[in-house]
Amino acid sequence: MSDLLRAPAEIKYAEELDWLESIDDNPKPFSWRLSPKMVRLFILGSERADGLDREIPQKWFGDRSFVERSIVTLASDRGLLLIGDPGTGKSWLAELLSTAICRNSTLVVQGTAGTTEDHIKYSWNVSMVIAKGQSRESMIPSPIMTAMETGAIGRFEELTRSTSDVQDALISILSEKYISVPELDSDNIVFAKPGFSVIATANSRDRGVNDLSSALKRRFNFVRIPVMNDKKSEAEIVRFRTGELLRRHHIDLDVPPTLLDVLLQSFADLRASASAAASDDEKLESALSTAEQIGVLEDAILHSNFFQEGSLSARTLASSLVGSLARREPEDLAILNKYLHGVVEPRSKDEGGSWPEFLEGGRDAIATLS
Repeated sequence: MSDLLRAPAEIKYAEELDWLESIDDNPKPFSWRLSPKMVRLFILGSERADGLDREIPQKWFGDRSFVERSIVTLASDRGLLLIGDPGTGKSWLAELLSTAICRNSTLVVQGTAGTTEDHIKYSWNVSMVIAKGQSRESMIPSPIMTAMETGAIGRFEELTRSTSDVQDALISILSEKYISVPELDSDNIVFAKPGFSVIATANSRDRGVNDLSSALKRRFNFVRIPVMNDKKSEAEIVRFRTGELLRRHHIDLDVPPTLLDVLLQSFADLRASASAAASDDEKLESALSTAEQIGVLEDAILHSNFFQEGSLSARTLASSLVGSLARREPEDLAILNKYLHGVVEPRSKDEGGSWPEFLEGGRDAIATLS
């Protein structure tokens, strides 16, 4: 695993999954590797009441009802659609569910304006077709077709980014559970094996790009993932992801709790400001998601490790925040400048601590970008 830039969850947690599978005596749907109870435990972590001989860490942070509804959906014959704002952990939850159920989270189609039916059905190896003609051997199955043939979970990222033709093709797959290959005279239908399902994700901000048809909506159970508003849970997510970063880069750097509080409070302030804004021009282009918060902290940690002798400061954190969130010039810079002067400056005078240095670092970063 050390020679992979980012190992998929089934490789990263292979030993843990093997152990859970060895002690799992609960009933399993279809060809699932873990039972629904163990899938939930793998994703949400173990508790003392579970009576296990080892602790299973929590990997996804959110309401357990979202995870349970997702598992129940996948145990039926309906697809699962995870929908929410960018950065709410939809893709990570989809990866963990696929990993726990079939030990393969890599059967993924990325939805874009350029995604075609071939990407969710099949294409052809042109050189083999020229040499031997069209046959099963010369056919290149899509990740979705591979999931059907193996009874696994196929994933479709950013479903609403794909065109209506692609979405319509997915309807027949979810309804009929087979793909017809009219180019072949025989063996021309690929049937789905028990256990096959599709987990799709969609950003709520993409509404109106390529809206889902009523027919496709009926083939999915919707699970809406809200933006994380609970500071304690959000802090746990940030610590979890930051810890992974430090271990991956072999960085020995302490993240002071006071600076984590500054980061959490800053995002909470900016979200409140965005909610109160009268127009989009008064909002940051950033979604201010937990994922973006993690990105700000990771940027600050790496900068501190490489250029500041391994010491994370409030100034560096502020510089990272401004650099990450200022995407439009001058709109975003004006919003951040207003936040620094209207919120951070009074707080630095009243509370002190890391806020004065954070204020100074933010001002310097804005001056550099202006």
